[in-house]
Amino acid sequence: MSKIWSMMDIGKRAMQNSQTGLQTVSHNIANKSTEGYSRQRVNFQSNVPIGSGKTRIGTGAKASSVERINNEYLGKQLKKESKALGYNKARAETMARVEQVYNEQVNKGLNKHMAEFFNAFRELSNNPESLASRTLVKESGDFLARDFQRVDGQLTEIKNDIDYQITTVVAEVNAITDEIADLNEKIQKVEISGGLPNDERDRRDVLLKELSEKMNIKWAESDNGAVTVTAGNSAILVSGYSTRELFVAPITGQGAKREGHLDIYYKPSKQGTPVNVTKQINSGALGGLIETRDKTIMDLQNKLDKLAFGVQENVNRIHKEGYNRYNQKGVEFFKPLASQEDAAKKIRISERVASDVGLVASGASPNSPGDNRIANIISSLQNRQMMENGTATFDDFYSTTVGEVGIMTNKANKAYESQDDVLKQLNNIRESISGVSLDEETAKMIEFQKSFDASARLIRAADEMMDTVLNLKRY
Repeated sequence: MSKIWSMMDIGKRAMQNSQTGLQTVSHNIANKSTEGYSRQRVNFQSNVPIGSGKTRIGTGAKASSVERINNEYLGKQLKKESKALGYNKARAETMARVEQVYNEQVNKGLNKHMAEFFNAFRELSNNPESLASRTLVKESGDFLARDFQRVDGQLTEIKNDIDYQITTVVAEVNAITDEIADLNEKIQKVEISGGLPNDERDRRDVLLKELSEKMNIKWAESDNGAVTVTAGNSAILVSGYSTRELFVAPITGQGAKREGHLDIYYKPSKQGTPVNVTKQINSGALGGLIETRDKTIMDLQNKLDKLAFGVQENVNRIHKEGYNRYNQKGVEFFKPLASQEDAAKKIRISERVASDVGLVASGASPNSPGDNRIANIISSLQNRQMMENGTATFDDFYSTTVGEVGIMTNKANKAYESQDDVLKQLNNIRESISGVSLDEETAKMIEFQKSFDASARLIRAADEMMDTVLNLKRY
C-alpha cells in the first residue's frame, strides 16, 4: 500500500515539475524581445531515496532552482564597450553639427567673405576717387564682420544645446541610480530567503549598461548582492539602498571656459559641499559632450577670435595711416578691440565709417588724386603671412581650421561606426549564450507537456492499482 501511495506522490511531484518547466518556458518565450533578458533554466535533481531492506527505492525528482544562463565576464565587457560607444556617438553627432557651420559648399562662408572684402579694396585701388567703390568696401566689411558673428553665434548655439543635453543626461543618470538602489534591496531580500533573483539581476545589468553608456563608472558587487556605483573617481552614486544625485549649475568664466555654461556637481551628503566632478567624467555620452563643448568648440572659437582680431588689427593699423576722400587722416575701419577675447563676437565696422563711406581711406598722402597705395596695401594683406607668427595668411589660417574640423568629424564618425560594430558583435555573442531561441523553447514545451501527460498516466495507474487492492475483499 505504502509503495502505491509513493507512486502517486512521485507522479504528483513529476506533474509539478512539468508545470514549473512549462511556466519557465512560457516566461522565456514572453521575454524573447526584452532587452537584456537572460534565458532561464529549471534545474532538476533526484529526491532522497528511501530504504527497504537492502533495496533503496527512488522517490522521483524535484525542481531545485530556476537559474539564468549568463556570462558575467561578457556582461562586464559589454558595459566597458558601452562607455566608448556613448562617447563616440556623442562626439559624432555634435561634430556633424560643427561641420555644418564651416560647410563652405552650403554657406557663403567666411573664406568667401574675406576674399570679397580684400577684393573690394582692390576695386577701390583701381578707382580711388569712386564713392561706389568705397560703398562696396564698407558693405563687404560689414558682411565680413557679420559672418564672423554668424560662425561664433552658431558655435555658441551648439554649446548651449550641449548644455541642454548634459542636463537631460544627468537627470536620466539620477533616475537610473534610483532604480539600481531599489533593485539592490529586492535582490538582497530574495537572496537572503535562498532564492535566485534572475529577473531583478537582468534588469540591473541593463541599467548598469545604460549608465556606462552615459558616463564612466566603476561598480562592485558585495557578498550580499548589492552593487556600489561610483562615477568618475570619487562620486559614489549608489551604495546599498541609498543614492546620491548629480546636478548641473552654471559656471563663471574660467580658463578655457566661458561664463554661463554648465558643470556637473556631486554632493557627498545632504549638508556637504558640492564637488565639481566635470573633469572626472571622460567617457560615455557625457564625456563626449563635455569634450566637444570645452575643448573642440572652445578651440575653434579661440581660433576664430584670433583670426577676427588679426584682420581687425592689421586693417585698422594700415587704414589709420591713409587719407580719406576729404584729405583727412584715416580712422579705424573696424571698431577697435582691446583684446582677442570674444573678437569674433564683437567685430564690426566703426560707426564713423558706417555712417560716411567717404571716410574709407585709399591714398597714402593728402591732396593726391588717384593715390591708391593704402588700398593696395590693405588688399595685399590677403596674401601676406600675418598669422601664426608670420607663417600663414588669413586664408591659410582659416582653411587649416576648416580642414581640421573635417578631419575631426570624419574621425568621430569612423570611431562611432567601429565601436557600434564591436558592440553589435558582443551582443550577438551574448544572444547566442543567453538569448531565447523559439525553436529550443518549443521543443522543451513539447517535452514538458509529454512529461506532464506521462505523470498523469502514472497517477491513474496507481489509482487503478489502489482500487484493485481495496476490492480484494470482494473476492
